[in-house]
Amino acid sequence: MKIRSTTIIGLIHNGKAALGGDGQVTIGNTVMKHNSMKIRKLLGGKVLTGFAGSTADAFTLLQRFEEKLEAYSGNVSRAVVELAKDWRTDKYLRRLEAMLAIISEDKAYVVSGTGDVIEPEDNIVAIGSGGMYALAAA
Repeated sequence: MKIRSTTIIGLIHNGKAALGGDGQVTIGNTVMKHNSMKIRKLLGGKVLTGFAGSTADAFTLLQRFEEKLEAYSGNVSRAVVELAKDWRTDKYLRRLEAMLAIISEDKAYVVSGTGDVIEPEDNIVAIGSGGMYALAAA
């Protein structure tokens, strides 16, 4: 069963970060929910994360990312890289089907479903099936 139809977009402008997303959950062509929370605040709101893909998989990755943030004293860049390393090397994590958008006041990242870390040069991140449409409109 294909799960799709998420849009998450975020950007950094003048030292401020914003991340937003739709609340729709679909399974196939059926809308199951309209008000899902796909954005999470970490470190007291200093780091914003959004997810697309399998919800259970995304929650697993968000939990791992939060653990990495704590382990590396809030260093977002290091936490993202360490999460990606785990994602690529851990037998269980490699099977997870999700993407993360991670944004702070000075850095923006996309962690892809293959464990790649992408730091867009324009500090705009977009993920999900509607991500490229949102990026084009930004």
